[in-house]
Amino acid sequence: MGILSALFGSKPKVDLGELIANGAQIIDVRTPKEYKTGYIKGSKNIPLDKLNSQISKINKTKPVITCCASGMRSGSAKGILSKAGFNVHNGGGWTNLRKYS
Repeated sequence: MGILSALFGSKPKVDLGELIANGAQIIDVRTPKEYKTGYIKGSKNIPLDKLNSQISKINKTKPVITCCASGMRSGSAKGILSKAGFNVHNGGGWTNLRKYS
């Protein structure tokens, strides 16, 4: 199970609430249809399949928290953004992450 946690960041090692309070960006990588059913106020919807082509829309100077429906796609997004040099954390499912906002 440790390998899965490392890959997908299912157990945050940072205080996500503190990151959000200090201006971290929340990137929701669900589809636009999923996003419209509910989202975290202030989050930005960039679907996972469009992340590489829209990466310039994300401020590289601020921490990033990725989220999706369950944490799987946001884990993939974390990997993509980490490789691109972002300070990024997997927030998991958006419904769990919204308690911090």
